[in-house]
Amino acid sequence: MTSPTPSEPASTPPAPPVPLAALLARRDLGLRLLTGSEDVPLHWVHTSEMADPYPYLLGGELLMTAGVLLTDPAHYVARVVEAGAAALGFGVTPVYDTVPAELVEACERHGLPLVEVPPKTPFTAVARALWRLMAEARLQELRRVTEAQQSLATAAARPAPVPAVLGALASRLGGRAVLFGADGTESAAAGRTVPAEAARALRGLVGVLGPRPGGPASASGDGGGLRLAAYALGGGDGLTLGVATERRDPGDHTIAGVAVVLLSLLTAPHRGADVTVRDGALVRLLLGAAPEEVADVLGAGPWTVVHARGGDGTPFAAAALAAALGTPLVDAGAGGRAGTGATGSGAGAGAAPGTTEAAPRAGTVRLLLPASAPDPAPQSGWTLGVAAPAPARDLAAADTEAARALRRAEASRTPLARHRPAGFAGLVDPAEAAAYARTLLAPLAEPLTETLRVWLSLHGSWDRTAVATGLHRNTVRQRIARCAALLDRDLDDPDVRMELWFALGSASG
Repeated sequence: MTSPTPSEPASTPPAPPVPLAALLARRDLGLRLLTGSEDVPLHWVHTSEMADPYPYLLGGELLMTAGVLLTDPAHYVARVVEAGAAALGFGVTPVYDTVPAELVEACERHGLPLVEVPPKTPFTAVARALWRLMAEARLQELRRVTEAQQSLATAAARPAPVPAVLGALASRLGGRAVLFGADGTESAAAGRTVPAEAARALRGLVGVLGPRPGGPASASGDGGGLRLAAYALGGGDGLTLGVATERRDPGDHTIAGVAVVLLSLLTAPHRGADVTVRDGALVRLLLGAAPEEVADVLGAGPWTVVHARGGDGTPFAAAALAAALGTPLVDAGAGGRAGTGATGSGAGAGAAPGTTEAAPRAGTVRLLLPASAPDPAPQSGWTLGVAAPAPARDLAAADTEAARALRRAEASRTPLARHRPAGFAGLVDPAEAAAYARTLLAPLAEPLTETLRVWLSLHGSWDRTAVATGLHRNTVRQRIARCAALLDRDLDDPDVRMELWFALGSASG
């Protein structure tokens, strides 16, 4: 078994990488593989004519170049490989009529795939094709995760929920799911049988977690030719979920995270009848029930809806947050929302079926706190938005309040913000304000809108915006300049900034 490593984040599954073979299969591009494997995964495309592009590469790129400053192919390829680029695309003409033989030899020596880009194919066409392939792959992965979440929620409502959840998880991941007791023995299992070596390796991985306070709560590794992962449940009994699969897709951690939350609820000790009934209400909300349909089960309240973003990226982070806030009712989905008569991805406690508000952003955790829970307080590593206490029938409005409070907390960089009257913004009809905001911001595409929002929230700081968005400082400057040009506004004018800030809030709130 390989050494266990911390599990990857389990919020929205990232855009899956696209194999180079998928680009090569596009006949309209006319790409030709000169050397290397066509199975390497591509995460993005980057074009550079720098003599040494190393400082500008993140790894996993298809690096595109026409060789304008190519003087030492061997050194160039060594630096590209050192930076972690996945492949090199070389455009013939206007600088070279053919791909230099020295470059081909260097790529072959380093095992770097080299692709010839014909004169008729612009680099931007290659980049656009990759983005489209990634978008298609991401959509398929999101659909898979959504269907898996629905399947797990349905299983949790069955008469024997624990075996049903394990069975649904094993089926969706195409492997085996095992619930281990505190002593490391199998308590329940589902899915196909795995080789003895893999079973031993999985038990060993579970042993790495253990019941030690402060110890790791998740780990992953390999054994018996399978990919292994283990997750500690949050019920307090030392139970652990083990998973063995042939492959590990980007959304698998999200799916396993939902199973961890459900199994933690289903196996929690001292589950009184009222808790069982309320957990049943949670499952009904997960399945898309409107709040008013479960109001009698949930009780009169008042209930407090909390939206949260942050955590340590592990699948059980949301469950730990829920325990800290004193509630078992948590939606750790990817920001989906159920609609009336339909089920959305992760539409859980505090969901507002039928509401016209925009769905929560990816990575948002929603919680429903009963009246008996303590007043929400800031939690380390999290940013919280807290709605005003409300009866069960008003959960939809409270859900919207929590979303707005979370946005305000993030904009003001505070750990917790509570719902408050709208102030000056409340003097304007929300529908009228939203219509004006949409018209004002219509020229901006989503990337420009988000960059502008972050830049305004950080008082026009280029460096802080670059860090917050993960963009290069020059890219931030270019985007903000583009916003100013498209909006025909002077972004140095405080009045303009204020107007745009209110417009962004109205458009998203």
